[in-house]
Amino acid sequence: MAEQLIAVAVTNDGSIAAHAGRALQWQVYTVSDKAVPCLAWTLDLTGFGCLHEWHVRGDGNRHPLHFVDIAIAASAGEGVRQKLQQRNTMLLTTSEENPEKAIAAYLDGNLPEGLPHEKVACHSH
Repeated sequence: MAEQLIAVAVTNDGSIAAHAGRALQWQVYTVSDKAVPCLAWTLDLTGFGCLHEWHVRGDGNRHPLHFVDIAIAASAGEGVRQKLQQRNTMLLTTSEENPEKAIAAYLDGNLPEGLPHEKVACHSH
């Protein structure tokens, strides 16, 4: 496997964020077949820069997550998934709460299924 960048939406306590669209912090890991996933960057977004706001603006601009191969959160709307996929970023959801365990499960092909997308979460911070 070539090196991949995997971003995980996280909360202030370090667990996986419930909703990709409203997550303001993402941990970006480098992953290769020769090493353990390594935290490389933390991406801190503003409310204006979150995935939900980027998606509803629909201005065609790139989002910082377009530079990662895989993005992981607990839930996500189909529109955001499709828009990220147009720029080759796959958004996955999981019920796993630990970022490192989620990455390991993804790499093993065992990522637990994500939570249902709650539209209410799209409209609140």
